[in-house]
Amino acid sequence: MFDRFWKLLSYDIGIDLGTVNTLVLVAGRGIVIREPSVVALHKKSRRVLAIGTEAKRMLGRTPMAIEAIRPLRDGVISDFDSTEAMLRHFIQKVHQTAHTNSLWPKVPRPRVVIGIPSGVTEVERRAVQDAALSAGARVAYLIEEPMAAAIGAGLPIEEPEGTMIVDIGGGTTEIAVISLGGMVINRSIRVAGDELDEDIINYLRTRYGMAIGEKTAEDLKIELGSAAVLKEEKEAVVRGRDLASGLPKSLKVSSGEIREALSGTINKIISVIVETLEETPPELLSDILERGIMITGGGSLLKGLDQRIAEETKMPVMVAEDPLTTVVRGCGRVLQNLDLLAKVRVTGGLR
Repeated sequence: MFDRFWKLLSYDIGIDLGTVNTLVLVAGRGIVIREPSVVALHKKSRRVLAIGTEAKRMLGRTPMAIEAIRPLRDGVISDFDSTEAMLRHFIQKVHQTAHTNSLWPKVPRPRVVIGIPSGVTEVERRAVQDAALSAGARVAYLIEEPMAAAIGAGLPIEEPEGTMIVDIGGGTTEIAVISLGGMVINRSIRVAGDELDEDIINYLRTRYGMAIGEKTAEDLKIELGSAAVLKEEKEAVVRGRDLASGLPKSLKVSSGEIREALSGTINKIISVIVETLEETPPELLSDILERGIMITGGGSLLKGLDQRIAEETKMPVMVAEDPLTTVVRGCGRVLQNLDLLAKVRVTGGLR
């Protein structure tokens, strides 16, 4: 009865609380927020100055009194207060928008489902839940990201057949074999998109004595990055600082060089996928061979990655439709299916 009352006054929302980006979905309305997971703070007072897109513009450009931070690292909270402020901002933004689109005034006291990495500790789970409750949620459920991604990608997770999902995000890579609504085998490694950016930074520093920022490295990864040889190799001009002189420097780099820089991290991810397959029961392995491996997350958009994984595993590999949103879409679907939510939610650390 009480919950029905709140449903009239507040939205149910799903949140993909990512290391790089946070996505918010409102049940029945779809994805309403896609913003960077960045918070700008005053260093002394710790007062929040900007959140999301506005804060990301400040990265690497702030004066001494201001710092722009990413409050999540490797998929877990590294700054609790900033994470709480960010969640509160997004929850209020959703409900403020609703005042103009609803007959009922909306109160920011939502029921929330949040995707979390499968390898987090009980303490880390509790931190995510506490941050959501402190930010205004009346109840917060946690669902592991590979399960959310599989649901969002439309995989038949409740069938007595094996499906495999690989979710390559910004902070973690989640690998899981799912059957009968549960994860039979799963791996969570803190090697993902951020490490690919770091690879490019280190490569240019070591080979050319040039320092670049995270944003420049990310742009190079998107423009030139690949996991396999391209039909047409590309080049781009990159600008940074010469480490010897301290002066501005520009040079031309090729997609082949960026591929070389990324190869170590890509090989780590693929090796864990192979190890997971080696531990998968034969019956489920035959199902995966028939169905293929589904890859999601921002990392799945790296050119040629599906081809490399297929070559190494000898299995068909597919990139999910709209791979950046599979986790938050999965959170949204379980909000509308309470039986499924009860089956797949993480039981530890819930109110």
